[in-house]
Amino acid sequence: MQIESLKDKVSEVEWNLRVELAAIYRLAALYGWTDLVFTHISVRLPTAKGEPEQFLLNPYGLLFEEITASNLIKVDAECNKLSDSPFPVTPAGFTIHSAIHAVREDAHCVLHTHTRSGVAVSAQKCGVLPISQQSIFVLNSLAYHDYEGVAIREDEKVHLQADLGNADYLMLRNHGLLVVGRSVADAFLKMYTFENTCRIQIDAQAGGQLIEVASTVRQGLDEVFKAATSGMGSDIAWPALLRKLDRLDPSYKT
Repeated sequence: MQIESLKDKVSEVEWNLRVELAAIYRLAALYGWTDLVFTHISVRLPTAKGEPEQFLLNPYGLLFEEITASNLIKVDAECNKLSDSPFPVTPAGFTIHSAIHAVREDAHCVLHTHTRSGVAVSAQKCGVLPISQQSIFVLNSLAYHDYEGVAIREDEKVHLQADLGNADYLMLRNHGLLVVGRSVADAFLKMYTFENTCRIQIDAQAGGQLIEVASTVRQGLDEVFKAATSGMGSDIAWPALLRKLDRLDPSYKT
């Protein structure tokens, strides 16, 4: 369903965030991180001090490959619509996101997935093993949350918040993966690393005896990451990813 462009109806800041969020939905589809229509990526919109928080969320029922800047829906912390849209939203699907946005000021973008490899590792008692270069970056800021059923209950929010703490990666046991990003680009790179960590672990476990990365190597990773990305952090790959999307299908920007 085509809807009218919002480019000239929202602020430049909001429009740019809409384009970035639509891009990460398209990239999630491209990299196979979707579960039909059943996961979400949220972005916090900037608001003046004292004003209620606002977020952008995907319309419920659309595939990630169908998300555009204009069909994203603005909601409040209770997932009430703040913008006109012919599409529904799902308050239940926003439960986890709203819990994290509420206690983490740095949670600009929250990305949650139900990938096959992510769920597989989340079901293992050992959790993430330090057996790959990717895994050591995840383990540097990883927390776990035990499964409490489908995340639709308000009382689970407190447990989610406590379990996440200051971590940027959260493994939802028997459920999937979640990352907290200080930007959309940051959330994407974190999930890319998290997902590959899990895929590598499942593949490696199908082979012989595993070799763990020495604990001495897993020190000072913040500085290592800074050096590896030439000081650009997560922004190092984002422009190239947008160019890739533009070559494949630039309709996310509409």
